[in-house]
Amino acid sequence: MEATMQTTTRMQAGRKSSKPARKRRPVLLATAITFISTIGIAGISGIRWNPTASVRTGLYVITNDANAPLVAFCPTGDAATEAIARGYRPRSLQCPDKYAALLKPIAARAGDTVEVGQKGIRVNGKLLSNTAAFKIDSKKRPMHDWPNGTYIVQPGTVWVLSTYNKYSYDSRYYGPIQLSTVITYAKPFWTTSSH
Repeated sequence: MEATMQTTTRMQAGRKSSKPARKRRPVLLATAITFISTIGIAGISGIRWNPTASVRTGLYVITNDANAPLVAFCPTGDAATEAIARGYRPRSLQCPDKYAALLKPIAARAGDTVEVGQKGIRVNGKLLSNTAAFKIDSKKRPMHDWPNGTYIVQPGTVWVLSTYNKYSYDSRYYGPIQLSTVITYAKPFWTTSSH
Protein backbone atom coordinates (compact mmCIF):
# COMPACT_ATOMS: atom_id res chain seq x y z
CA MET A 1 0.00 0.00 0.00
CA GLU A 2 2.74 2.41 1.03
CA ALA A 3 4.75 1.55 -2.12
CA THR A 4 1.66 2.17 -4.28
CA MET A 5 1.10 5.59 -2.67
CA GLN A 6 4.75 6.54 -3.21
CA THR A 7 4.52 5.50 -6.89
CA THR A 8 1.29 7.50 -7.32
CA THR A 9 2.86 10.53 -5.63
CA ARG A 10 5.93 10.30 -7.92
CA MET A 11 3.69 10.04 -11.01
CA GLN A 12 1.66 13.07 -9.94
CA ALA A 13 4.85 15.04 -9.24
CA GLY A 14 6.15 14.05 -12.69
CA ARG A 15 2.91 15.24 -14.33
CA LYS A 16 3.04 18.55 -12.44
CA SER A 17 6.67 19.25 -13.38
CA SER A 18 6.10 18.51 -17.08
CA LYS A 19 3.18 20.96 -17.45
CA PRO A 20 5.28 24.13 -17.02
CA ALA A 21 7.83 22.76 -19.50
CA ARG A 22 5.05 22.16 -22.05
CA LYS A 23 3.73 25.69 -21.50
CA ARG A 24 7.19 27.19 -22.06
CA ARG A 25 7.76 25.49 -25.43
CA PRO A 26 5.39 27.74 -27.44
CA VAL A 27 6.82 30.83 -25.74
CA LEU A 28 10.39 29.79 -26.55
CA LEU A 29 9.41 28.93 -30.12
CA ALA A 30 7.64 32.27 -30.57
CA THR A 31 10.65 34.12 -29.14
CA ALA A 32 13.03 32.29 -31.49
CA ILE A 33 10.83 32.99 -34.52
CA THR A 34 10.53 36.67 -33.56
CA PHE A 35 14.31 36.98 -33.10
CA ILE A 36 15.10 35.28 -36.43
CA SER A 37 12.46 37.36 -38.24
CA THR A 38 13.81 40.57 -36.71
CA ILE A 39 17.35 39.74 -37.80
CA GLY A 40 16.10 38.90 -41.32
CA ILE A 41 14.13 42.15 -41.62
CA ALA A 42 17.06 44.09 -40.17
CA GLY A 43 19.40 42.56 -42.75
CA ILE A 44 17.11 43.49 -45.63
CA SER A 45 16.77 47.06 -44.33
CA GLY A 46 20.54 47.56 -44.03
CA ILE A 47 20.91 46.94 -40.30
CA ARG A 48 23.75 44.68 -39.23
CA TRP A 49 24.75 43.08 -35.92
CA ASN A 50 28.25 43.93 -34.70
CA PRO A 51 29.80 41.60 -32.10
CA THR A 52 33.36 43.01 -32.38
CA ALA A 53 35.04 44.85 -29.52
CA SER A 54 36.17 48.11 -31.14
CA VAL A 55 32.67 49.57 -30.91
CA ARG A 56 29.71 48.77 -28.70
CA THR A 57 27.98 45.47 -29.40
CA GLY A 58 24.68 46.00 -31.14
CA LEU A 59 22.88 46.92 -34.34
CA TYR A 60 24.32 49.36 -36.88
CA VAL A 61 22.68 50.94 -39.92
CA ILE A 62 24.71 50.48 -43.11
CA THR A 63 24.75 53.67 -45.17
CA ASN A 64 26.48 55.46 -48.06
CA ASP A 65 26.63 58.67 -46.00
CA ALA A 66 30.31 59.64 -45.89
CA ASN A 67 29.59 61.74 -42.78
CA ALA A 68 28.58 58.66 -40.77
CA PRO A 69 30.70 58.10 -37.65
CA LEU A 70 31.99 54.62 -38.54
CA VAL A 71 33.57 52.86 -41.49
CA ALA A 72 33.92 49.23 -42.46
CA PHE A 73 37.10 48.88 -44.50
CA CYS A 74 39.47 46.28 -45.88
CA PRO A 75 42.97 46.80 -44.48
CA THR A 76 45.87 46.70 -46.91
CA GLY A 77 49.62 46.13 -46.73
CA ASP A 78 51.25 45.21 -43.42
CA ALA A 79 48.06 45.92 -41.45
CA ALA A 80 46.13 43.35 -43.51
CA THR A 81 48.88 40.75 -43.24
CA GLU A 82 49.34 41.22 -39.50
CA ALA A 83 45.59 41.20 -38.76
CA ILE A 84 45.19 37.89 -40.61
CA ALA A 85 48.29 36.25 -39.12
CA ARG A 86 47.22 37.17 -35.58
CA GLY A 87 43.58 36.21 -35.99
CA TYR A 88 42.22 39.75 -35.62
CA ARG A 89 40.07 39.23 -38.74
CA PRO A 90 37.98 36.10 -39.32
CA ARG A 91 37.43 34.57 -42.76
CA SER A 92 34.74 36.33 -44.77
CA LEU A 93 33.81 37.34 -48.29
CA GLN A 94 33.71 41.04 -47.36
CA CYS A 95 37.23 41.86 -48.54
CA PRO A 96 39.26 40.80 -51.61
CA ASP A 97 41.64 38.81 -49.37
CA LYS A 98 38.64 36.70 -48.18
CA TYR A 99 38.78 38.08 -44.64
CA ALA A 100 36.39 40.33 -42.73
CA ALA A 101 36.37 44.09 -42.95
CA LEU A 102 37.22 46.07 -39.82
CA LEU A 103 34.50 48.30 -38.33
CA LYS A 104 36.04 51.38 -36.70
CA PRO A 105 34.98 54.86 -35.60
CA ILE A 106 36.33 57.76 -37.67
CA ALA A 107 38.38 59.99 -35.36
CA ALA A 108 39.91 62.44 -37.85
CA ARG A 109 39.06 63.57 -41.37
CA ALA A 110 40.85 65.56 -44.08
CA GLY A 111 42.28 68.80 -42.69
CA ASP A 112 42.27 67.69 -39.04
CA THR A 113 45.50 67.71 -37.02
CA VAL A 114 46.51 64.41 -35.40
CA GLU A 115 49.22 64.26 -32.74
CA VAL A 116 50.55 60.81 -31.83
CA GLY A 117 52.29 60.60 -28.46
CA GLN A 118 53.02 58.30 -25.52
CA LYS A 119 49.76 59.19 -23.73
CA GLY A 120 47.62 58.55 -26.77
CA ILE A 121 46.37 60.42 -29.81
CA ARG A 122 45.12 64.01 -29.92
CA VAL A 123 42.81 65.26 -32.65
CA ASN A 124 42.77 69.04 -33.07
CA GLY A 125 44.37 69.34 -29.63
CA LYS A 126 41.96 67.03 -27.77
CA LEU A 127 43.41 63.85 -26.25
CA LEU A 128 41.18 60.90 -27.12
CA SER A 129 40.69 58.43 -24.28
CA ASN A 130 41.94 54.85 -24.63
CA THR A 131 44.16 55.62 -27.65
CA ALA A 132 47.62 54.94 -26.21
CA ALA A 133 49.34 52.16 -28.18
CA PHE A 134 50.44 48.96 -26.46
CA LYS A 135 53.89 47.46 -26.95
CA ILE A 136 52.53 43.88 -26.95
CA ASP A 137 49.14 42.32 -27.70
CA SER A 138 47.14 39.93 -25.49
CA LYS A 139 49.31 37.00 -26.62
CA LYS A 140 52.57 38.85 -25.82
CA ARG A 141 53.38 39.52 -29.48
CA PRO A 142 55.10 42.84 -30.22
CA MET A 143 52.93 45.66 -31.57
CA HIS A 144 54.28 48.23 -34.03
CA ASP A 145 52.79 51.59 -33.11
CA TRP A 146 52.57 54.51 -35.51
CA PRO A 147 55.51 56.93 -35.08
CA ASN A 148 55.03 59.82 -32.65
CA GLY A 149 54.56 63.16 -34.35
CA THR A 150 52.05 65.64 -35.73
CA TYR A 151 50.14 64.82 -38.91
CA ILE A 152 47.66 66.74 -41.05
CA VAL A 153 45.02 64.36 -42.37
CA GLN A 154 45.29 64.29 -46.15
CA PRO A 155 42.36 64.28 -48.58
CA GLY A 156 41.19 60.74 -49.35
CA THR A 157 42.21 59.46 -45.91
CA VAL A 158 40.79 59.20 -42.38
CA TRP A 159 42.15 58.10 -39.02
CA VAL A 160 40.14 55.38 -37.27
CA LEU A 161 40.40 55.12 -33.51
CA SER A 162 38.33 53.43 -30.83
CA THR A 163 37.93 55.41 -27.62
CA TYR A 164 35.64 52.61 -26.44
CA ASN A 165 38.22 49.83 -26.43
CA LYS A 166 41.83 50.55 -25.48
CA TYR A 167 42.93 47.27 -27.14
CA SER A 168 41.49 48.16 -30.55
CA TYR A 169 43.64 47.39 -33.59
CA ASP A 170 43.32 50.75 -35.33
CA SER A 171 45.22 53.80 -36.61
CA ARG A 172 47.40 53.92 -33.50
CA TYR A 173 49.21 50.97 -35.15
CA TYR A 174 48.80 51.56 -38.90
CA GLY A 175 48.12 55.28 -39.26
CA PRO A 176 45.57 56.76 -41.66
CA ILE A 177 43.52 54.55 -43.96
CA GLN A 178 42.64 55.27 -47.57
CA LEU A 179 38.97 55.99 -48.21
CA SER A 180 39.32 53.75 -51.25
CA THR A 181 39.49 50.78 -48.84
CA VAL A 182 36.13 51.64 -47.24
CA ILE A 183 33.37 49.25 -48.26
CA THR A 184 30.59 50.99 -46.33
CA TYR A 185 29.78 53.55 -43.65
CA ALA A 186 27.72 52.83 -40.54
CA LYS A 187 25.67 54.54 -37.84
CA PRO A 188 24.61 53.12 -34.46
CA PHE A 189 21.00 51.96 -34.36
CA TRP A 190 20.80 50.09 -31.03
CA THR A 191 23.87 49.31 -28.92
CA THR A 192 24.67 47.99 -25.47
CA SER A 193 25.71 50.46 -22.82
CA SER A 194 28.89 48.61 -21.85
CA HIS A 195 31.40 45.94 -23.00
